[in-house]
Amino acid sequence: MASSAPHMIIMILLAMAVLSALISPANSTSRGLDRRPQKTGFRVSLRHVDSGGNYTKVERLQRAMKRGRFRLQRLSAKTASFESSVEAPVHAGNGEFLMKIAIGTPAETYSAIMDTGSDLIWTQCKPCKDCFDQPTPIFDPKKSSSFSKLPCKSNLCAALPISSCSNGCEYLYSYGDYSSTQGVLAAETFKFGDVSVPKIAFGCGEDNDGSGFSQGAGLVGLGRGPLSLISQLGEPKFSYCLTSIDDTKGISTLLVGSEATAKTAITTPLIQNPSQPSFYYLALKGITVGDTLLPINKSTFSIQGDGSGGFIIDSGTTITYLEGSAFSALKKEFISQMKLDVDESGSTGLDLCFTLPPDSSTVEVPQLVFHFEGADLNLPGENYMIADSGLGVLCLTMGSSSGMSIFGNFQQQNMVVVHDLEKETISFAPAQCNQL
Repeated sequence: MASSAPHMIIMILLAMAVLSALISPANSTSRGLDRRPQKTGFRVSLRHVDSGGNYTKVERLQRAMKRGRFRLQRLSAKTASFESSVEAPVHAGNGEFLMKIAIGTPAETYSAIMDTGSDLIWTQCKPCKDCFDQPTPIFDPKKSSSFSKLPCKSNLCAALPISSCSNGCEYLYSYGDYSSTQGVLAAETFKFGDVSVPKIAFGCGEDNDGSGFSQGAGLVGLGRGPLSLISQLGEPKFSYCLTSIDDTKGISTLLVGSEATAKTAITTPLIQNPSQPSFYYLALKGITVGDTLLPINKSTFSIQGDGSGGFIIDSGTTITYLEGSAFSALKKEFISQMKLDVDESGSTGLDLCFTLPPDSSTVEVPQLVFHFEGADLNLPGENYMIADSGLGVLCLTMGSSSGMSIFGNFQQQNMVVVHDLEKETISFAPAQCNQL
């Protein structure tokens, strides 16, 4: 996906009434998934949490950024303490996409947040001591013939960061800002799309606190740890394809197992952080804006000795956040190369916006390339710029962070992103996600 002309200018066509960024770089031709008949695997439709609302593109982005700031705090925190003598890994928690699942026998249908930043699968359960409002009835394990509590000696009980043993394997799972779920680890039949899978370990949460969970009935963790759905299924691969943020009718897709393949992809290795083993860390070597390789220190995106820093790819964070010095270099170069005045109004909440000329229908923006180890990812312009003719601004959908850097889902729009846990790689392939 790397361009042969890194200084090439991309054109943004602005809609008259509403924001729109239709950018057409020279290499933006979409390529489909490998859709050969498969023997294993399944696909599940994903719905954006704001898909039912009547929001403009910028309004949807603003709402997602507000949630994303909480998530960034969770992801950036190194540990979360619940007792003075106990420290546990932090998990991401809330997210931007809901997946429909069915639990139990007979099956009851729920929407749950898809989360690549944590491992535990959980839903709220009766009897509920402290539960948030959810759009569907709370799961009642007494009504399911396939429900069973997992014993304390089970391997998955041992994999919990915090657990105790009195009435089965009891857990406390934290999300960094002191949001948490607490209950009993159990096994149940789950249905994903048309595929039913028995004996999936999940948290039956009877005491659930915190912000960002109420869009669904719980979470489905897709992290790298043993408790995640992917690890439990024994399927080494999954992928997702996320539609653009202004595609209110398009359906994003999660593909698991043999469905998770893509043609003409570029591939980069995953790296491990022992302090945060659930996250998907990538080796980002540099960033090019136009024809300028940014002067970023080689260690900027490296995992530090104490486990901080690093660069992760995340489906639940909307915009990309770069470590402060890297974002400053990026911002400076965009200002240098753009032929527009910087907008200082702060109307969108984004760090860098430009004032649109009132009589202009096209704007030139420089190309943006992320140089991962072994793979140059040349982003289409609509994956890093957003325009609103009503506000009269054109903005960069990236921001600054302290420590950890995150590759957000806005930058992953209309790409098949394949996570291969067997080969320890991430692959990117362009696609029209609303047509899969």
